[in-house]
Amino acid sequence: MNVKIINHPVIEHKLTRLRMKNTQTTEFRNIVTEISSLMAYEITRDFELEDIEIETPITKMTAKRIAGKKTAIVPILRAGLGMVEGILRIMPLAKIGHVGLYRDEETLEPVTYFSKLPDEMDERVTLLVDPMLATGGSAVAAIDILKKAGSKSIKLVCLVGCPEGVREVNKHHPDVEVFLASLDEKLNEKGYITPGLGDAGDRIFGTM
Repeated sequence: MNVKIINHPVIEHKLTRLRMKNTQTTEFRNIVTEISSLMAYEITRDFELEDIEIETPITKMTAKRIAGKKTAIVPILRAGLGMVEGILRIMPLAKIGHVGLYRDEETLEPVTYFSKLPDEMDERVTLLVDPMLATGGSAVAAIDILKKAGSKSIKLVCLVGCPEGVREVNKHHPDVEVFLASLDEKLNEKGYITPGLGDAGDRIFGTM
């Protein structure tokens, strides 16, 4: 499978708190933000650098900066919104788009209800974010939307995924990098990740 697991000890520790059923909404929301920030460091590891001449309080020097990368953060509504703030802490100049999808509870197929993206998507590295990668249907549909808008460099960033979801994304979009904090065991008969952490959207927004 084409997937990168970011299994840093601090991320694993925080993910344990997310999984616990007695973790309350405020703490859950804060931890999602924290893990998203931590993951952003690894997600941007391949960004190219360029030299720039600067002056410190002591002397002049040649330093490094990211080489003109344009970025976009695109959450899959609504749960993906919970990851935006954490990534913005690391990438404050990123533009933000939105893709609205929901999963039909009977067919498990994604239904699109909203799409609003920044301009110049063909020039941006796009981080498509959603806490859960379950069946993969919503991710595939969202990537389809991004590519139709011109996106050429897409990274799918999720907190928890399962083999079924990763394979679905790999099958339809083998060029898209997939980043997870954890690859869980499987989907259950209802299409939920096991052991997972429940419905991320409900837990982020307190709508259980």
